[in-house]
Amino acid sequence: MSNAKALPLLEPADHGAAPCCPPLTERPMTAEEAETAARMFKALGDPVRLRLFSSVASHEGGEACVCDISDVGVSQPTVSHHLKKLKEAGLLSSERRGTWVYYRVEPSVLAAMGRLLTTAAVA
Repeated sequence: MSNAKALPLLEPADHGAAPCCPPLTERPMTAEEAETAARMFKALGDPVRLRLFSSVASHEGGEACVCDISDVGVSQPTVSHHLKKLKEAGLLSSERRGTWVYYRVEPSVLAAMGRLLTTAAVA
């Protein structure tokens, strides 16, 4: 078991959830928001991690067995290391089923990253 904490990507609201960080064009980020976003994007800053994240996110059914996504040009221990880093950043969650581990993108991750990079809505 890992003692790593998932990043708080969503904060509950009365009418649905909102990502932790507003669009970059809305207002300057707080130090806490910048830390959260930086951890997310730092984890995706490696090409192998980005490929693994993309493989999981685009896999049929929304989750992928490590056995189906490990062909990214690096050894299996390196794949495991990169998947661990993505989990530590709160981008992936996993579940062991028998001898295999299945990964899925956390429900709010893509929306949170997309919202952060969009232009703020004009009122």
